[in-house]
Amino acid sequence: MTIGQLASRTGISARNLRRYTDLGLIYTVGRSPANYRLYDESAVWCVQVIGSLRRLGLTIAEIRRLAALYLERPEEPIGPHLDVLLGDVERRLDERIGELEAIRGRLHEFRRQQADELAGHRDLAASDPSRG
Repeated sequence: MTIGQLASRTGISARNLRRYTDLGLIYTVGRSPANYRLYDESAVWCVQVIGSLRRLGLTIAEIRRLAALYLERPEEPIGPHLDVLLGDVERRLDERIGELEAIRGRLHEFRRQQADELAGHRDLAASDPSRG
């Protein structure tokens, strides 16, 4: 199948499929007479796995490392390596949640401090010292 057909089947853009191919995450089975990249059914599976890992929060770089480990040591279970990466994702999520909670705290504090202005009782811009 061509890259366009693979894109239609997987819902992934041809641009991203080219990127995945260039990164070695999916493989072509050659080129058509018109020099189009050709893929087989294994490419559909690879794209689905990549999508699943991306939805779990893994980066493309992490997926590349995992794929490289799998290809270098096919006899070795991949699960423990994936578990380490999932721990990294979880730590990133916890950090981001902390950042978002801090923003929420600042937002609530601002709204509390500026309640009158936000309700339209005073002009927020009028209290701006640079407008004097």
